[in-house]
Amino acid sequence: MEHRLRAARVATYVYFVLCGTLMGAWVVHIPAVESRVGIGHAALGGLLVLLGLGAFAGMRAAGSLTDRLGARTVVPASGALCAASLVLPGLAPNPWTLAGALLVFGFANGCLDVSMNAHAVHVEQAYGRPVMSGFHATFSVGGVIAAGAAAAAAATGLGPAATLALLGAAGLAVALLTARSLLPGTAAPADAPEGTPAGAPAAAADSGAPTDSAAPTGSAAPTGSAAPADHGARRRIRVLAVLALMVMLSEGAANDWSALHLKDVLGAPASTAAFAYGTYAAAMTVGRLLADRFAARHGATAVLRYGAATAALGITVAALTPWVWAAFLGWALFGLGLSGCVPQLFSAAGHADPAAAGANVSRVAGLGYLGMLAGPAVIGWLTHLTALNHAFLLLTLLCATAAASAGILRGAARPAATTTDRVPAPAGGGTP
Repeated sequence: MEHRLRAARVATYVYFVLCGTLMGAWVVHIPAVESRVGIGHAALGGLLVLLGLGAFAGMRAAGSLTDRLGARTVVPASGALCAASLVLPGLAPNPWTLAGALLVFGFANGCLDVSMNAHAVHVEQAYGRPVMSGFHATFSVGGVIAAGAAAAAAATGLGPAATLALLGAAGLAVALLTARSLLPGTAAPADAPEGTPAGAPAAAADSGAPTDSAAPTGSAAPTGSAAPADHGARRRIRVLAVLALMVMLSEGAANDWSALHLKDVLGAPASTAAFAYGTYAAAMTVGRLLADRFAARHGATAVLRYGAATAALGITVAALTPWVWAAFLGWALFGLGLSGCVPQLFSAAGHADPAAAGANVSRVAGLGYLGMLAGPAVIGWLTHLTALNHAFLLLTLLCATAAASAGILRGAARPAATTTDRVPAPAGGGTP
């Protein structure tokens, strides 16, 4: 049992790296594809919206499919489709075919995103301790792999289409070969009542201690309590989705505006300004590598509350400081604070009802993804009304609101495992 869980955890890492690599491969080839098709920045921006719409549709579709068919079926199928469709933008000869290619690639990427997160929820539940943030940290590793592969391909004279084809072929092999290590039995039985865990042990409270809202194992719920409980679960998912929107809107704004902030507001050279995003991204990666230990010790509520509060402090420092070094500090705090928020929200959505983990994760991830797409545009619109650095104060408000709302995670179902399933943590509280 322990070996199977470890293999499933490694396989989940692999799919997160694969997702990051495939998306990163597209991102680093955007300029070449733009030039090949012969479009400008404005037209490209419109086409990228189609990529986002495709991803949103894929997220919604994959949620119910994962619950019905199981992650062991949907994750490798989504990974294979995403890898196979990677080459399509590189082959597109005109804007119309590029639009179709981006819709297909976006749809496949959205399917992979939600299904692998749903499987990560089952792995976390089987482990009995937080491991979700570590999965999200490895997504960034995929971006590094994609950048390195693209640079090596360019040095050997390979064109964008050939590079995308090779990366897609490698991704296809990885997606199919890794499938056997995924957890079996994560599909909800056809005759199981809503809320019945699918292939996962019962969940415990966020703090790991019994709570008034948690019924003892094996006890029957009072007659007539199912409907209120179901209503409460739906309300919790809606709140988690709104919080994901706030947090991921903040992430999207940082992705597109951090470097411009140092260059245009503080007058830093372009070479220096580029490190603003690098500082933010590095701090986020480090934070996600540490967040699971923090969550295991202090609970998911503390991760969201103190993380979002740290992010609010960081973006406020970045927005108001006149010094470049302080702006770097602000962006680092912003990335560090945000790092653990999204994984905890996704985890809480999946654990709210393991039998509907895919659907719930898709709802939270879908609205969050819309926030990430909207973030750059919202800040851009605000720059028509105020200075760029003052527009960042909207992110302060969003992060402060998320911190104040962290109590939604208190008493939520959290990972718990039976004594036969639980994988022991190594000495010192780390994770294998």
